[in-house]
Amino acid sequence: MTTKETTGFDILGEAPICARCGSEHVVTDAWACWNREAGFWELETHFDQAYCRTCEDETELQWIKPERPENGRVRDLNDAFRRLGQGRGSVFVTNGVSALGPEFVARALAAVRCFNNFSEENDPWGEHDFGAFELEGHKLFWKIDPFDLALQAHSPNPANAALTHRVLTLMLASEY
Repeated sequence: MTTKETTGFDILGEAPICARCGSEHVVTDAWACWNREAGFWELETHFDQAYCRTCEDETELQWIKPERPENGRVRDLNDAFRRLGQGRGSVFVTNGVSALGPEFVARALAAVRCFNNFSEENDPWGEHDFGAFELEGHKLFWKIDPFDLALQAHSPNPANAALTHRVLTLMLASEY
């Protein structure tokens, strides 16, 4: 009945194109479910019939893995959580950072919120999920891990805020 299940992995890892011309401007019949918590429609499944708007004809879908997946939604959600405290998540501070005192912890968390030194080298996937900085002679790391809502496994789709509990961990580099 379906040509490909649309799980979070497929949404983030592969993209449908027209098997004839390679265009991404394809449409297909699908079922969608309203997600009340997130406030948007979520694609549940799609069916065999597909149409290419470039060829202006019926087509078959071919699934490809883009050279560099678009992670803008994950980046935006990570930034909103890290910088503004928006979204579902938790912040953990390791014992090493806590031992430096509450004032240091407050300054370190402020540095995490303001961090903007992302590059291809330290953020190859463009998700803004890791950072390193120095504060008062201490090298610190922070990272964001996307968990499922039960905090038992990786999120099935980190680009979907309704399915993801972000965990930001602040640590001394020596604790990594």
